[in-house]
Amino acid sequence: MEKIGFGGGCHWCTEGVFQALKGVLQVAQGFIQSEAPSDTWAEGVIVSFDPGVVSLEILAEVHLRTHSANGTYSPGGRYRSAIYVFEAEQRDTAMRAIARFATETGAASRTLVLPFLGFKPSDGRYQNYYRTDPSRPFCRRYIDPKLNYIRRHFAEVALPDATDRAP
Repeated sequence: MEKIGFGGGCHWCTEGVFQALKGVLQVAQGFIQSEAPSDTWAEGVIVSFDPGVVSLEILAEVHLRTHSANGTYSPGGRYRSAIYVFEAEQRDTAMRAIARFATETGAASRTLVLPFLGFKPSDGRYQNYYRTDPSRPFCRRYIDPKLNYIRRHFAEVALPDATDRAP
């Protein structure tokens, strides 16, 4: 099992995205901290995964394609487009994925590769947000389109239904 952190937009969405993938064993939703100047707590998830089932390369690509990796919106700095690495070897993989994404989209990515320093879980009522009630208007509007994208473009690692596994 390996761990990697992802930040980009709302952690409800990010959690739902990674829970929809084969090989993802756990997704912890909350706030991640890195070193200065990215030391403010920002929304994110810690993904525990089986690299024999889903690679870090695929996880990074899914992340880059399911949030605004090229945008600049970040109210109060709480949304940071980032890949938080736990091990030095993960840095190179993340950097290659970002470079490939920028080449394919023709736009520079603002996604940072940062060392993971700390994590605070979000309030329990927000955990497993999509799985507990996928019919919420927020889920329908923001998370469902991302899950549909994953099923179309990452079918080999997509679960048939994101609510298939128990939280």
